[in-house]
Amino acid sequence: MKISLVTVAYNSAATIETTLESVAAQNYPELEYIVVDGGSSDATVEKVRQHPDLVAELISEPDRGIYDAMNKGVLRASGEIVGILNSDDFYLRPSVLKEVAAVFEADPSLDVVLGDVDFVADDDLAKPVRVYRAGRFRPWMFRFGLMPPHPAVFVRKSAYDRIGVYKLGYRIAADFDFLVRLLLIDGAKYQVANKHWVRMRTGGASTAGWKSNLISTREMLRSLRENKIFSSSPMLLLRLPIKFFRQVFL
Repeated sequence: MKISLVTVAYNSAATIETTLESVAAQNYPELEYIVVDGGSSDATVEKVRQHPDLVAELISEPDRGIYDAMNKGVLRASGEIVGILNSDDFYLRPSVLKEVAAVFEADPSLDVVLGDVDFVADDDLAKPVRVYRAGRFRPWMFRFGLMPPHPAVFVRKSAYDRIGVYKLGYRIAADFDFLVRLLLIDGAKYQVANKHWVRMRTGGASTAGWKSNLISTREMLRSLRENKIFSSSPMLLLRLPIKFFRQVFL
């Protein structure tokens, strides 16, 4: 089963080597690895070019943001399965892609497989500071702003062909909108793997504090309204104490 991985990057020289090494460690025989760089001014592209046997295609040009870069990679992907691994994320162990393929191969009707994400700090990549699990996710939870961890979501390319890619009108929540269209509107068949697959550094665009939460809440509500799903700002804001409880007590 051919898997296409897409890594998007912009001035990521400080972190992308860890990402590249984690993909190389997979040693997966049917891998297509696409790196989409937004025209970095640091050494990002040079670091990617140090892995010619790993990276099947490198695109380096200005883009309209992270979701535009993701779309470029997804549209070029030729694998049956597509995963997105950002340039400050990395796989937890060398067997991740084999585990992903095994889940899809066990049920050819699956469109989506959901894994778990560990969050780590820059000063200790081996010690999780919190965990983002997909295990209790159900599509109705989108109404409350709850979603599975996007960095550990693997999707059949045919599902992208069916529902489209990421909408560029969102600054933070295009992944939320995509998963709403995929899992709630389209009703794509999914399975939760109950396995930790990705480590993600804290401090990304969707985890950057109250301002980020305000923007994401507005964008989530817009997505749900555009998709004709009932929700409200108070319903979406309920996710914040839920997330806090999970982080502190679970």
